[in-house]
Amino acid sequence: METSTTTSTETRSDTDATDDTAPTVLLTGYEPFGDFETNPARQLAARLDGTDLGTHTVVGRELPVVFDQAADVLESAIDEHNPDIVCALGLAGGRNTLSLERVGINLRDTSASGIPDNEDREPVDECVVADGPDAYFTTLPVREMKEAMQDAGVPTTLSTDAGTHCCNNLLYAARHLVETETSAVDDCDVGFVHVPFSHAQAAARDEGEPSMALETMQEGLLVGLEAACSR
Repeated sequence: METSTTTSTETRSDTDATDDTAPTVLLTGYEPFGDFETNPARQLAARLDGTDLGTHTVVGRELPVVFDQAADVLESAIDEHNPDIVCALGLAGGRNTLSLERVGINLRDTSASGIPDNEDREPVDECVVADGPDAYFTTLPVREMKEAMQDAGVPTTLSTDAGTHCCNNLLYAARHLVETETSAVDDCDVGFVHVPFSHAQAAARDEGEPSMALETMQEGLLVGLEAACSR
């Protein structure tokens, strides 16, 4: 994962050590893809790894931008950490807020973006899960999270469009895992947050696109996850 300078918002604990016995929030971030040399989703997962939320500890993990691998890597992390909450992050260039996704659909289609995954796969009109339901809704308390994030001064919206690329694929696949798995994973809440370009990323692209400071994204995610943990 990418490393970053520690900031004052990276922990809610009064101690440096995290509680290994605390319930876990699994926070994932995608690796860079396409022509993006960095990915704020990965940076945020790295920054927040080990954060003590008071009731839960954050475990940050990186996922590959590969349709046929990301869900398996996520499942392995779920098996390892037995989280109460899974919150996946992905980049949505052009958006100007943190976007709490409400639904994942059973569709893989890269034709709109023209961007293959990192194994050069370009599926069109494929199902995420053959014979699966058309869609799954997030089980995170997104309205409560949005309110907390906005109260913290972080621009945040609810979204019903996670696209049809790897981000939507992961949300759908993760919810399908929870709905069909018979182990403890069926108690796990799952959601997805799209993040905008970081300021540094947008500046390097020089196209005048919306962006947000990584520190602001981080603060929004922290208060949003705290709201989810307190439900």
